[in-house]
Amino acid sequence: MAVVQFETDDRKIFVEVKGVTLEEAGVVKFPDAPTERGLKHLNELAECISDGYEAYICFIIQMKDVLYFTPNYTIHKEFGETLKDVNRRGVNIVALDCEVTDDSLTYRNMVDVYLI
Repeated sequence: MAVVQFETDDRKIFVEVKGVTLEEAGVVKFPDAPTERGLKHLNELAECISDGYEAYICFIIQMKDVLYFTPNYTIHKEFGETLKDVNRRGVNIVALDCEVTDDSLTYRNMVDVYLI
């Protein structure tokens, strides 16, 4: 979806934003297809930590009333394992329930993240 970078006098923040559209029995998952590009982005976020940035991956969930977010190990196990690894190395994981339209993105709620 997008990459966002913020810098102030005392903080440097790098955010990778991913759109989530896959839901199974109330559980939202990413990715919905194998993603070598997504793996590359995760590893780049880990490098940002080494460069002195705070690093975040933000999953934008485009549906209401979900239970929680988890990586889609069935579709791309390596992405899920890499997500757990970069989280241990300091990359923050955020999942947000948002209303997305053609010209806006409106935050509704935080969604729990389970790296099971």
